[in-house]
Amino acid sequence: MKSIINENYKKEIFDEIINNFETNGEPFGNQDRNSLKLFYIDEMTINVKSFKIPNLINQIAYRFFRKSKAQRSFEYANKLKVLGIGTPQPIAYYEFTTPFLFKKSFYISEHLNVDYTYRDLTNNFNIPDYETILRAFTRFTFKLHENGVLFLDHSPGNTLIKKNGNAYDFYLVDLNRMKFGKLDFKTRIKNFSRLTIHKSMVEIMSDEYAKCSGYNFEDIFNLMWQETQDFQERFYRKKRLKKKLKFWKK
Repeated sequence: MKSIINENYKKEIFDEIINNFETNGEPFGNQDRNSLKLFYIDEMTINVKSFKIPNLINQIAYRFFRKSKAQRSFEYANKLKVLGIGTPQPIAYYEFTTPFLFKKSFYISEHLNVDYTYRDLTNNFNIPDYETILRAFTRFTFKLHENGVLFLDHSPGNTLIKKNGNAYDFYLVDLNRMKFGKLDFKTRIKNFSRLTIHKSMVEIMSDEYAKCSGYNFEDIFNLMWQETQDFQERFYRKKRLKKKLKFWKK
């Protein structure tokens, strides 16, 4: 077992949580791909994400050649914190390996109680301050881009939204897929493609991004809407293919 823990926290507490993860803790959110649980320590709630054991090829790759999802989540979270970009406080990551294979890994962060996720904006247009929140989210994304952060999983469930007085704060989760570096126009706008199917939302985000960036609204909107439609087409084509494959398996 390998563990890296933020120096502000006591290792023994988290060792016990990880060693008893299967039997303790409160399941939270979607458990389909990875297991997510909440644990309570004094006044603090922590969020522990257990990544499933990868396939054999990735067990070898993560053992010798690539950083694990848990390690990347921890390191990227710390990098975002340095940049002043919101994400739940990173606490630790754990990895379990054999001499030749990578097995389970865990990422631990502080749990945030929030008001919404971006997905709520796609499902409920009657949320108070709806357009204000959507424009603030767009400015948040612009800040990511200006800091050279390309969040590859910029999708509806991965941005948490918390009201702070009359303003709104945004926090990224599911951090293991990111790139860093200078971003060109197309890369920036394509980064919005997975967020919504609603043209009205794309119009608002395009307008706000134009105000932030100085790029032309029409150029932004045309590209953002095209990339959104292209993503949806790929998504449903993949879904249909999976359905056919499942049929043949039966």
